[in-house]
Amino acid sequence: MAEKVVVSAEKLRGHCEGVLTKVGLRQTHAALVTDSLVFADLRGVGSHGVVRLSAYLDRVQAGVMEVDPEMALVRDNPASALLDACNGFGQVAGAKAMDIAIQKAGDSGAGIVAVKNSNHFGVAAFYAMRAVAAKMIGVVLTNASPAMTPYNARKRLLGTNPLAVAIPAGSQRPIVLDMSTSVVARGKIRLAAARPGEKIPLGWAVDADGKPTDNPLEALKGSLTPIGGPKGAGLSLVIDLLCGALTGTALTGEVKNITDTSGRSRTGHMFIAINVARFIEPHTFSHSVDSVIQGIKALPSADGMPVYLPGEIEFNLEARRREEGIPLAVEVMETLSRLGERHGVGRLSAEGMDAG
Repeated sequence: MAEKVVVSAEKLRGHCEGVLTKVGLRQTHAALVTDSLVFADLRGVGSHGVVRLSAYLDRVQAGVMEVDPEMALVRDNPASALLDACNGFGQVAGAKAMDIAIQKAGDSGAGIVAVKNSNHFGVAAFYAMRAVAAKMIGVVLTNASPAMTPYNARKRLLGTNPLAVAIPAGSQRPIVLDMSTSVVARGKIRLAAARPGEKIPLGWAVDADGKPTDNPLEALKGSLTPIGGPKGAGLSLVIDLLCGALTGTALTGEVKNITDTSGRSRTGHMFIAINVARFIEPHTFSHSVDSVIQGIKALPSADGMPVYLPGEIEFNLEARRREEGIPLAVEVMETLSRLGERHGVGRLSAEGMDAG
């Protein structure tokens, strides 16, 4: 197992925010991007956490991503809008778009904001939960670079195209579903590929010949496995059309990978906020959601382990990591330290080693 160190969330946040500010993001935007990355690491989604920072800055340095453009609404209607991210950070566009959707939902009952000309935005749950904070339901979609084949095809064309839905509760924690349309996010395979000799579970991906593989390097040359076979492939296609074709940003298969610095990413997103109060009395709804959660938690376990709700494992892990710190691979720690030195922030220090 790769050696890991432990870093507090606050120290990690301060370091990454400092680097992003030095690169040229205004402070509020640097804080927002950092919050998204640390949020992912706190919740155990390391593939979308601070490990992504160097790739973002590589894209900026290559001139294929803007540091901090003025994003603008190009279409604005009572319940919908289209935001042009102007090739800036996806996190900045995502938060702005969801906040506009929430405002429109307050006025119209529901708000839909699509985003064009964006970049990788981290984990979708980060934005869906902004709606929960406003006591609304949040739905988030985004497309991604080719990683899966359409059903029964041999060439990669579809992205892992995630879907997130966050539903507020009352006394219980919200339901937060955040899933890619592949069996696993490609970032997890990239993390495994960066660790010499590490294998991935069979069923995650196939190699270039379409055969199941446990070799992450071969998996990256091949295709990820869609959830539910044709169902996952179909869902990915639908999300891509909603985020790419509908926004006028890219056709299916045209989004560039985060590590590809040959051109603009051409990523599109969609954010939906649903105002619970326009459909039902909020207390009645929250009581109903609580009752469903409590009913599910009371069900007998199939294997003696707890019965979990969507997002519950991540909430538990976040609470623990806020207390104990975030484990980072030594290689990631060193990359962040080099970025800090390069931009005058200094090296990142750890609290200790990860006990595993």
